[in-house]
Amino acid sequence: MKQYLEIGKVNNTHGIKGEVKLAMWCDGIDYIKQLKTVYLDDKGNSPLTLVSARQQKNIAILKFAEITTVEQAEELKNKVIYCNRDDAHIADGKHYLVDIIGCYVVDVDTEEEYGKIVDVLNYGASDIYDVESWGKHTLIPAIPDVIKEINTEYQVVRIKPMKGLFDED
Repeated sequence: MKQYLEIGKVNNTHGIKGEVKLAMWCDGIDYIKQLKTVYLDDKGNSPLTLVSARQQKNIAILKFAEITTVEQAEELKNKVIYCNRDDAHIADGKHYLVDIIGCYVVDVDTEEEYGKIVDVLNYGASDIYDVESWGKHTLIPAIPDVIKEINTEYQVVRIKPMKGLFDED
């Protein structure tokens, strides 16, 4: 499992005191607010001390102790910001998308293996798992009627397939 997770990308500066605008790739501002330190790489190097985080429309405005001028903030433009997974808490029953990618999809009743999750998409209603098997892709809606168990420790997602999902025509 990846230790350092992407939370978003700095897309611009905000004001003259070193604040930045972050396009959020995480669940939202409450996730970011629980963090005290964020990083400029996926190895935990280049830490930044998070002083404040607030939401403005669909972005986050972040202030770091180490960044005090607009010129310093400019240097962060287009950089991805990471957090240490140990510093953040997610609700029971929730999973990081990065942990779901790579899981095998198995029928909850028959143990038949359908393939491996290679991507997680979202077009609004719910997440959709892109499952690949022998070069063929099947999209599975991540809804309670279909997804019965997610076990990222053993890298398996157990499903009850909807009629027609894996049936060959």
